[in-house]
Amino acid sequence: MTERKHNFNAGPAVLPYSVLKQVHSQLLDFDQLGLSLMEMSHRSPEFDQVINDAKASLTRLYSIPDTHEVMFLQGGASLQFAMIPYNLGSGGAYINTGTWSTRAYKEACTIGTADEIWSDEGNGFKHVPQPEELPSLPAASTYLHYTSNNTIYGTQYQYVPKTELPLICDMSSDFISRPINVADFDLIYAGAQKNAGPSGVTVLIIKKAISRHFVGDARTPKILRYVTQAEKGSMYNTPNTFGIWVIKLVAEWVESQGGLAAIHALNQAKANHLYDVIDAHPLCVGHATDVSRSLMNVTFRMDSEDREQAFTQLCQTKGIIGIKGHRSVGGLRASIYNAMPQSSVETLADLLASFRG
Repeated sequence: MTERKHNFNAGPAVLPYSVLKQVHSQLLDFDQLGLSLMEMSHRSPEFDQVINDAKASLTRLYSIPDTHEVMFLQGGASLQFAMIPYNLGSGGAYINTGTWSTRAYKEACTIGTADEIWSDEGNGFKHVPQPEELPSLPAASTYLHYTSNNTIYGTQYQYVPKTELPLICDMSSDFISRPINVADFDLIYAGAQKNAGPSGVTVLIIKKAISRHFVGDARTPKILRYVTQAEKGSMYNTPNTFGIWVIKLVAEWVESQGGLAAIHALNQAKANHLYDVIDAHPLCVGHATDVSRSLMNVTFRMDSEDREQAFTQLCQTKGIIGIKGHRSVGGLRASIYNAMPQSSVETLADLLASFRG
C-alpha cells in the first residue's frame, strides 16, 4: 500500500493500525461466516455477540459499576445536546469552554431554559475554569453540563467538577484516553470518531436512574427517550453495526496497551514532547493556558499566517496532514489521540523545531 500519512486530523481521526488490519482481514468474511458484518442482520446472534463484547470491553476499561450501562446511539454529540434537556428537563447549568459547549447550551435553550454559569468566550476560549473559579449554581438548576476536552481550542479539564446535581459530560474527544471514576457521572457521551472508532456512533455511559426511568417532557418523541433506547439494547432502530464492531476492536486494543492508565501515560509523553518544542520555538505560542492544555489537541500559532501556511505546506511534503487549525479560529492544531504513534509526534516535533519560515 501507499506509505501511511502522519494523520493529525481532529476527526474522523487516526485509528490503531492493528485494528485497521483486523478490519481489513475480516471485511469480506466476518468470522468465516461467508458474509461481511455490514451485510449481517443486527438481530443475528453473531452481531448480538459483537455489541455485547463492545459493551463488555468498555465496562472493563472503565470499571463501570452496575449502576450504569453502555449504549450506542446515532446522531453524534449534537443529537445529545437535545436529548439531554428532553430527558432531564429544563434548568441545566452549562460551563462554556468552546464551540461544542456553546452549541449544547444554545440547544438546551431552544427546548426549555438553561443557564450559562461560566464562559471563556471573551478570552478566546483559552482556559477551562479551575475548581475555585466555578460559581455557585442557580437554585433551580437540574443538572451540570461540561465538555471535558475542547477539540477546536485545545483545552482540557484535568479534574472532574464536583456537584450534588446530575453531572453530564461531553467526552467526545478524550473518551477512553485516561482513567475516570464513572460513578462521578450521571451521563457521559462521546462521538466515537475522534478517539474511539469511526464516525456514525455515539457512545453513552449512562446511569440507569436516567436510562430506565423517563422523567422528561411528555412530548419527547419515543426515539429521543433514553428509556426507549435502553429497553431495546441500543437497537430501537437499526444501529451502526460496523461502527460498533470497530469500537469494540479499539477498546480491546486499549486494553492490550495496558488499559487507561497506561494509555494516559503515553498520551502525556506525546503531548509534553510537542508542547516543549512549541514553548522553545521563537515563532510559536501555544493557545491554551498552561493549566488548560489538552493532551488530545495541541493548538498553537506562529507569528504570521504566511508562516503558518508555509509550515502546513512543508508538512504535506513530509506526509504530515491535518495540522491546519479549525476554520473558525485558524492557526495550527495537532490532534494526537490514543492511536497517534509516538514516531509521528516526533516527526512533527522535529520538523517544527527546525522550521524558521
